[in-house]
Amino acid sequence: MALRFLGTTSDDGDCPSLYEVDGTDEILVQGERETDPGHLVQLRDVKPSETFVRVPRALLARYAPRTEAPELQPFSSIAHLFREFRHTAWRLETRRGYASDRNSPKWRRWLDGENIADESFNTWRENVAAQVAAGKRFERVRLVDEPATEGQRFLLASAPGNVAAGEDIRNLPRTQAQELRLPDYDFWLLDSKVLARFAFDDDDTTLGVYVTEDPAEVLAACQARDAAWHHAVRTEEFARRVASIV
Repeated sequence: MALRFLGTTSDDGDCPSLYEVDGTDEILVQGERETDPGHLVQLRDVKPSETFVRVPRALLARYAPRTEAPELQPFSSIAHLFREFRHTAWRLETRRGYASDRNSPKWRRWLDGENIADESFNTWRENVAAQVAAGKRFERVRLVDEPATEGQRFLLASAPGNVAAGEDIRNLPRTQAQELRLPDYDFWLLDSKVLARFAFDDDDTTLGVYVTEDPAEVLAACQARDAAWHHAVRTEEFARRVASIV
């Protein structure tokens, strides 16, 4: 089963940390193994398979889930949030490609060498323009491999259309994201309050989103946003870097 990183109180990014075991109600704890004989002798009902680790109280206070795991729901069920949010809609994109891109007519045109940067407005971009005109912000950070995958190069090529509509899209090398201990899953964070975490199948098809306002999960997303945004590079500059390598 996959692990989902929840958070750490370590400045060096090693330990202690908390992870959620996807598909279960279990939490995996990373920390220093308890070896003090005086402590171990006081533990009760210990099975041979069990071990014990030390973690600071702050780790559990900040990141331990406090609510039941949200249910998977269609992305369309939160479409209204992208009109109703008050300040900022922020997205982290972590995948190496998306089935929705590969299945779009624009993908074939891009493969044929067409310029897809100046696409006409669609429903998404029209809403972005309307919300930005009202003083709100749409922002994204996209992780990019070195070298960039085909799906990532497609997004770099099509990003100018979204930027023209008002989105601020930035890019970050995956190696740097790993050093920053960023999450390895996609999410939208709305007004630093509502977190919508994506679920995908092995073919990069969106299965839906898990929506929560759990303070621990929202806090972890806010911290990931701040770290990613600080280091990410605007799309135009990043695209030039990639083009010089390809």
